[in-house]
Formats: sequence, structure tokens, C-alpha cells
Amino acid sequence: MKPNPKTLVESFYANIWNRRDFDVAHNIIAADFRFRGSLGPEKKGIDGFLEYVDAVHTALGNYTCIIDNLVLTDDRVAARMTFRGTHQAEFFGVAATKKEIEWAGAAFFAVSGDKLSHLWVLGDVDAVKQQLGASSVGQF
Repeated sequence: MKPNPKTLVESFYANIWNRRDFDVAHNIIAADFRFRGSLGPEKKGIDGFLEYVDAVHTALGNYTCIIDNLVLTDDRVAARMTFRGTHQAEFFGVAATKKEIEWAGAAFFAVSGDKLSHLWVLGDVDAVKQQLGASSVGQF
């Protein structure tokens, strides 16, 4: 049975981001996946995306993505999100503070066939920098 877009997105966050189960990534993400996140450059392919996941988890311990709301069509999903983690390594040019930080964001997915094919995430980067005490020009 073909997974529906809601199930794909819920699995994407619960399994790939929150549990770091990268085997799931190969089952639900298209090989030519394109990802544009708030914290860095565009990534192409599953491996490029998983490098991004690792980098975020390195900087933010106990990193968690919480789906606050989903809006669906047959081949698109929009999610209102809450992201949080403990600042444990350099992030936006700021050394580890051990502070728990949290920010809001939105994710826009495209689905092709039975896999996620595109994702564009907009996050409140200013809220992240403010919580870290980072300058407005720092980069991830």
C-alpha cells in the first residue's frame, strides 16, 4: 500500500530527525531529494541531507522536531514546527552554552510517487541567535 503524504512527513520527523534512524531515510526519501533548510545551504540527495541532520545533532544535543500542525494535499505537505535542543557545540559562531533553545519554523514538502522529493524549511533563525547571544552576522 502506498504511504500517504501525512504518514511520510510524520515518519520523516519521528524516525529520521528525532531517532536518527537513517535506514528509514532510504525508504521514504527520493534518491534525488532536494533540501533547503534555514541553517545552511541546499543539500541534494539522501546522503547530503543526512550530513545536515548529523551537523544539527552535533551542535544541538537532544535535538527534537515537533509537528504542531499539518496541511495536506495529494502531493504537498506544509507543517508548522517547533524545534529544540541543547546547545552542545559551536553553532552560529557561538561556543557551547549548554542552554536549551527552541524556535518555530515551517516546512514545505513535495511528494513524488511514494517518497518525499523536496523540502524547504523556514525557521526563526533570529530567535536562535538571540537565545545564543550570537551576532546577527554569524553563520551555522
